[in-house]
Amino acid sequence: MSSHPIDHLNIQVVRGALISDTDRKNIISFCSRAFEEEMEALFNNTYVGQTHVLGYFDGSLVSHALWVTRYLQAGTNPMMRTAYVEAVATEPAYRNRGFAASIMKSLAHEIQNYDLAALSPFSVTYYGRLGWELWQGPLFIRTENGLLPSPDDEKVMILRLSNSPYLDLSAPLSAEWREGELW
Repeated sequence: MSSHPIDHLNIQVVRGALISDTDRKNIISFCSRAFEEEMEALFNNTYVGQTHVLGYFDGSLVSHALWVTRYLQAGTNPMMRTAYVEAVATEPAYRNRGFAASIMKSLAHEIQNYDLAALSPFSVTYYGRLGWELWQGPLFIRTENGLLPSPDDEKVMILRLSNSPYLDLSAPLSAEWREGELW
């Protein structure tokens, strides 16, 4: 676990396995409120092996993001060990203060040993301002029966890291199948 203040926000990076049951319940409750849907199944099934970036203001959790390890493949190139970002949220009363941007900058610093970072954006413009790039090529999910095309409205953005190979953003991009949200 690491901790450092940014913009009066105390940011902690914690592996999911090290979070207490009480804190885990609080994080799930926070994310459920933020996304206005029950998130426990995602935390139990989809976000396996997650690492959280938690933002506390005056001792209260006000901003959150996590990443899980996934393996993305651009075209026929080798698989890339990818920090796949999920559950980026800030309490409504604390929005527009730069807290989510601080969380995302901290996350980007923490994942430098990965080949790539990726996410399914709520806003291409927002993440674009933080250096993320929209993948232009077709998206697929790898299954044991081959590639499953993603819906046309699915979007994925990537963040190039120091270990990122050359990437053609117009190439097909695939991720392994997983229970819950595919992207």
